[in-house]
Formats: sequence, structure tokens, C-alpha cells
Amino acid sequence: MEAAPSAHPRNQAGDIHVSELPMETGAIRAKVMSLAGPALVEMSLMTLVMMVDMMMVGRLGPWAITSVGLSNQPMFFAMAMFMALNVGTTALVARFVGGKEMDRASDAARQSLLLTVGLGLLLSLVLFVSAAGILRLMGARPEVLAPGTSYFRIASVGLFFSAINMSMAAVLRGAGDMKTPMRVNVVANIINVAGNALLIHGLLGFPRWEVAGAAVATAVSRLVACLMTLAVVYSGRFVIKLSPGDRYRLDREIVGRIFRVGIPAAVEQFVMRGGQMIFARIVASLGTTIYAAHQIALNVESLSFMPGFAFAMACTTLVGQSLGAGRADLAERCARETRRFGLLIMSTMGLMFFFFGRQVIMLYTSDAQVLQEGAQVLRIIALVQPALASNFILAGALRGAGDTRWVLYATFTGIWGIRIGLAYVLAIVVGWGLMGAWVAMALDMCVRALLVYGRFRSGRWKEIGV
Repeated sequence: MEAAPSAHPRNQAGDIHVSELPMETGAIRAKVMSLAGPALVEMSLMTLVMMVDMMMVGRLGPWAITSVGLSNQPMFFAMAMFMALNVGTTALVARFVGGKEMDRASDAARQSLLLTVGLGLLLSLVLFVSAAGILRLMGARPEVLAPGTSYFRIASVGLFFSAINMSMAAVLRGAGDMKTPMRVNVVANIINVAGNALLIHGLLGFPRWEVAGAAVATAVSRLVACLMTLAVVYSGRFVIKLSPGDRYRLDREIVGRIFRVGIPAAVEQFVMRGGQMIFARIVASLGTTIYAAHQIALNVESLSFMPGFAFAMACTTLVGQSLGAGRADLAERCARETRRFGLLIMSTMGLMFFFFGRQVIMLYTSDAQVLQEGAQVLRIIALVQPALASNFILAGALRGAGDTRWVLYATFTGIWGIRIGLAYVLAIVVGWGLMGAWVAMALDMCVRALLVYGRFRSGRWKEIGV
């Protein structure tokens, strides 16, 4: 792989610069797939690894699934800060690359790394110290609290390495390099699965650490991913170049531009993750077994999330680079073509959930109640996969344009205006249990899809400055 030539910058795959992309549908679709393809492989592999993780943990019993599930919810909330920072970084790097300002793109990467290291150290420490208290707030029952606390503390250490890896991966994706994050995560996921096999059940003479073993395997895999990604950006062989001899001081202008996009994205992530934590708390009140069914169903549903994330990443990069090159017409065409791919794949996944959800859940557990509840809610969510695809991908387009405020408004309306209140009413007051909670979640997804689609059609996102 070679760095981009200055006259006609190319990404690591050798694809043409977005400013040179013709408007023909075939060329646009090829460009979409050149970016989404590696991300789709990466996301799909990550999902399969998450599923294998949960299957391994699930053999310990519903208590183990609930321990991991309740720990992951606040961990996802904490990661929201970095995810939001990465949105601003990707959008800014994409604009610089689209405008062929490669040195400025590297400057943005350096600033993102500085911010991530500082915030990552602080947040990991806070989570490690507060693990038990956080799980109590999440409604963890006595049989879940001790193993959940061990898992949470180990995972909080891995959070720091994961944040750095995510930051640099976001930089590479903004520059159009989807293959490097894919390769890094392939290696990390292999390490994760192998570690789980050895440490959860104590195979080949290794200690039997159960859910703590799963956390150790994840933390080690994140450390490896972090080191590999840093090695890439410091190698000097790619579009984005960092060096140990660079000046590592905060640049107010670049940080300000990252935050201009990232702060609304941060608020959006906190709104979403906070709502998901309360949603999880509502479901946890239904009992350990019900929450185990909920967690497994979410794990299965993530099979469709990953194509959505992959196409959203591609859409963010293409829209950002197109607008950076002054081609708003191309940005819109790229977003529409990306959405078509996502709709096709995620709708197909919905059919699988509807007709074969029970069979998939049987891979996790043989508990009769978990099987019944999980299969039932998967049928509900199968019906809204087209809406989920539109929301994911068009929100990615808006983020690439820097229009993160509207994504925030849509998320707040859906999560807090629909999901939380309606979940409590349907699950607890009406007595529909887990089915009621997932009906509320499905309606939330539909509302968000409508709001994001309306904003995209208006075209106002084309005028946003980054």
C-alpha cells in the first residue's frame, strides 16, 4: 500500500479520489461498495464474535448473561463520549481529504489522539472505582452483582485501549481507508475468541474465570488492536501520517472544528445511551431470566446493526469527501445509493429474524422461557428493519455533512419521547412484559427514521459548515 499521489490522491485501495468520481450509477455503487465492503466484513465479524462470546457465557446460566449485559450498558454509555469525538474527527478528516489537504487531515488525527488519551485515562479510572455502585443503580440482583463487578472493572481497563483504536480507525475511515480497521479487528477478534475459549471455562490448563475471563480476553484483544492501529498511522506509509517527533499540543482551531460537529454528536450519544440504560433498567425489573432473553435477542439483532453501521460509515466518508470537494450533488447520490444497499441487506436480515429467530436463540441457551420470549421479540423487530436501515444510513450522511444537531433532535424524540415512557407503560403498567418493551423500541426506530429521512430530503444538510 502506498501513500496518495499529490496530483490525484488515492486511498489505500487504489480507488479514485471522490472529486473525480463520475455521476453514473454504476461508478457510484462501485465506490460505495469499495468503502462499505471492508467495513461490512469488519462489522459482521465483530458481530459474530460478540455472538460467540455470548454463547460461551450463556452456557454458564442466565445469571452470567445478565452480568455481562448489565455491565455493557453503562460501558456503552461511557464509550458515547469517544464515539461522538470520532464523528467530528471523521467529518473533518473527510472534508480535508476531499479538498486534498492531506497535512491538515494529519493535524486533525493528532488532535483527536491527544483528546482521546486524556479523556480515556480519566474515564477508565472513574469506571473502575465506581463499578459496583453503577451495577446497583442498574438494578443488578445479588447473584449478578459480584461477577458483574469483576467483569466491569476489567472491561474499564480495556476501554482506554478501545478508545484509542476507535479514534485512529475513525481517522483512517475519514480518509477512505476501510481496509486497515478491518484487518486490525480481524486479528483482535481472533484473539478475543481464543481468549474466551481458554479463560471462561478454563481449557488447556488455563484458570476458569467465567465472566471475568471473558472480560480479560476482550481487554487483551483491545490492547492488541490499539497497538496495531497506532503502528499504521505512525508508519509514514499511509495518507494519514503521524510521527513521535510531531508537536503534540492542542490546536484550538482544529479542536474547535472537531467539537463543532462532535458536541451535538456527544449529546446525541449520551441521550441515546442514557435512554438505553433506563430501558435496560425497566427490562431488568422483569427478572434475571427475562433480561437474559432480552440480552440474547439484542445480540442476535446486532446481526442487522452491523450492515447498518458499515453502510453508515461509508456514507459518512462519501458525503464528507464529496462536500469537501464542492460536489453536493454527488454527496446526495452517494447517500441514496448507499441507503439502497442497506435496505436490501437489512430487510433480508429481518426475514431471518422473523422465521428463524428461535433456532438462532437455541445456540445460546436451552432455557424454555428465554427461547419463547427471545423469539417473540425478534419477530417484532424484524418488521422495522427497513426503518432501522434508513435511520442508520441517512444519519451517517447527515454526520458526514456535519449536521449532527438534527441527528440529536431525532434521537432525543425517539428515545425519550417514545421508547422510555411507552416501554414502562406497555411492559409494566399494561403487563406485556418484554414484548411491550420491544414494541416501544420498534416504534422509536420508526419515528427516528421518519425524522432523519425528512431532514435528508430537505437538502439543508448540504449547507452545513465544518
